[in-house]
Amino acid sequence: MRDSRESAVWPKNMTLLGCAYKLVPELVSAFGKADCMCFDPPYKFDVRGGGKYRNARKGLDRVASMSLHKGFNDEIINSEYAHSAIVFCHNDQLVDLLPQVKRHFHRHCVLSMHKNNPQPVANKHYVPDTEFYIHAWNRGYEPQGKLADKARHITVARPAKVPFVDPATGAKQFHPTVKPMAVMRKIMTNIAGETVLDPFMGTGTTGVAALEAKKRFAGCEIMHEWFAVAQQRLQAVA
Repeated sequence: MRDSRESAVWPKNMTLLGCAYKLVPELVSAFGKADCMCFDPPYKFDVRGGGKYRNARKGLDRVASMSLHKGFNDEIINSEYAHSAIVFCHNDQLVDLLPQVKRHFHRHCVLSMHKNNPQPVANKHYVPDTEFYIHAWNRGYEPQGKLADKARHITVARPAKVPFVDPATGAKQFHPTVKPMAVMRKIMTNIAGETVLDPFMGTGTTGVAALEAKKRFAGCEIMHEWFAVAQQRLQAVA
């Protein structure tokens, strides 16, 4: 596969509706490797429990109904697709994902996002006040930014809600796993290069941060309603 720095020029803003596992190899074949593949895939975690809080707040129910708790195929973490990768994950996924990261990238770091207002549940575990993401890179794509930009954690409030219309009911719903813009802006400061590929685009937060940072963005999404929202958000900043 071609190197994006050698020949091909990625479009400034491209969105594709469909399965990431099919679309990503096609994109890389057409345009060469991305500089960074940055994505927030479906986590793998237990959605049971929650007690009285869950009865009042339906976030976990929405996650379960959309099968966003069943994980993803980690073979998409592949240095044939990008020179570096940002992968968000649940605590319990780290032990499985890190060997795949080590096979494909020269170095990596586990970073964290600390929430100052986490959901008040534990479910025989710990309070979910921290989410992790892995930054992996090959030579020439080391972390960027000033020393102050290279902290291994960031503390944030709960992200703004991103609404969409449920096609089954016509009711307004909200994407249950949107990442805060402050986190994505930090990531755009830290990643090397100008092309960002997001295989699990959701409602487009990664793309918004990438375009704000004057990078090129390509995103894939399989859900029609989220894809439509992402297109609107990206067009507003393109």
